[in-house]
Amino acid sequence: MLAVDYIAPEFEIIRGANCINCRKCERECANEVHKFDEKRKVMIADESKCVDCQRCVAVCPVHCLKIRKSENSYRQNDNWSAQTMNEIYKQSATGGVLLSSMGNPNGNQPVYWDRILVNASQVTNPPIDPLREPMETKVMLGKRASKIERNADGSIKTDLPPHICLSTPIMFGAMSYGAISYNAHASLAKAAKELGICYNTGEGGLHEDFYAYGENTIVQVASGRFGVHHDYLMAGAGIEIKMGQGAKPGIGGHLPGMKISDSVSATRMIPKGTDAISPAPHHDIYSIEDLRQLIYSLKEATGYTKPVIVKIAAVHNCAAIASGIARSGADIIAVDGYRGGTGAAPTRIRDNVGIPIELALASIDQRLRDEGIRGNCSIIASGSIRSSADLLKAIALGADAVYIGTAALMAMGCHLCRSCQSGKCNWGIATQRPELVSRLDPEWGSRRLVNLVNAWTHELKEMMGGMGINSVEALRGNRLMLRGVGFSEKELEILGIKHAGE
Repeated sequence: MLAVDYIAPEFEIIRGANCINCRKCERECANEVHKFDEKRKVMIADESKCVDCQRCVAVCPVHCLKIRKSENSYRQNDNWSAQTMNEIYKQSATGGVLLSSMGNPNGNQPVYWDRILVNASQVTNPPIDPLREPMETKVMLGKRASKIERNADGSIKTDLPPHICLSTPIMFGAMSYGAISYNAHASLAKAAKELGICYNTGEGGLHEDFYAYGENTIVQVASGRFGVHHDYLMAGAGIEIKMGQGAKPGIGGHLPGMKISDSVSATRMIPKGTDAISPAPHHDIYSIEDLRQLIYSLKEATGYTKPVIVKIAAVHNCAAIASGIARSGADIIAVDGYRGGTGAAPTRIRDNVGIPIELALASIDQRLRDEGIRGNCSIIASGSIRSSADLLKAIALGADAVYIGTAALMAMGCHLCRSCQSGKCNWGIATQRPELVSRLDPEWGSRRLVNLVNAWTHELKEMMGGMGINSVEALRGNRLMLRGVGFSEKELEILGIKHAGE
């Protein structure tokens, strides 16, 4: 190995003198960082393999371990960062594409949520006490009637297109079986049922054990059509056509063969051990007319009993795309921003393709309103929804509900070590290795998810009460209650909000 090929480890492992050589860190680390030196009778570490998942720190019985960012650094250069240099060294050594996971940590682009402030009621529009007065968080996703129609006897027609009913405007986003573990899916399914919301299967089909949770399941149809058949389509509360994904707009998916176990193979209906590759396009969709044909094929196959969602990535012309989707027969549009997480995405695409969900959401909602077709579709927003404040701001910008993915994984123990693509998740989430999967107890995981959503719902009610609003329906698209700080005039125009102080 040439000296230039050597890249100093990103993390340093500090082991205290009180180490008792119990070797628990060695047994718990799927990345094989820790090892017992038989000759010297001490524990040693291969720091080059460390991903800072904190598993060893958490399980050490004597708390002798600490992981810290390496102090070793290249010479300071504002144009050529250490990360950029390391990436060039890696690619010149391997000729491979750089892969990343779990969202976009790039700090060069603003997080608009953090610059948007919420108005509060004072005197003329008094606040509402959510502990003593009713607050409605229930939402219905699907087409809305544009006018009142009556039967021959004068009674109002009440037969509506199929809807998805949620107790609170939060759903668990698409994470496929294969990308995440059986126990992780079990946690999501159990929590969704208890909460009265939905979780999304992702593009990996639906394991036979989870058909029992069908009323709380969104089944996805992606370009690879993995696991798609009639019973699968009939099992869910709704069907989602995945056209795009925020973490990697314009490209398909790839699940490595090492993650295709017997169970994943059966669920996805592909051979064990083979890579599951989703093409970039649906090979039967090259226009809005083609998309419309698939939408109605799915509706026909399910007897027009399931609402159809079309998921797109947040890109520069997404408002025009959404307009076409709203006219194509879709019941719901899901928009995924460029900070969205995924198990593996090309780093360059993750960091440079797409736009933030805040701008995409506002532009889509306004476009549909301007064209008088906002009632044709509900809107789901996703892509780094991190808190109940982000949730509230998303609804005020025009969303009916949100998908949460990374936040849900964190509730189940994810430490954002960004090594999902390796299949060595030490917390039992992004892995198919049985000894690692067993580390996540589905009962514990579902309880944590229920707690998180209940906490966010409680905070949502409190914030709405402070705004003098008593329902999510009254909050939806209510941009008069938002103000921006530090935005340009063009950004304020796209978001449809005023600057703080106005």
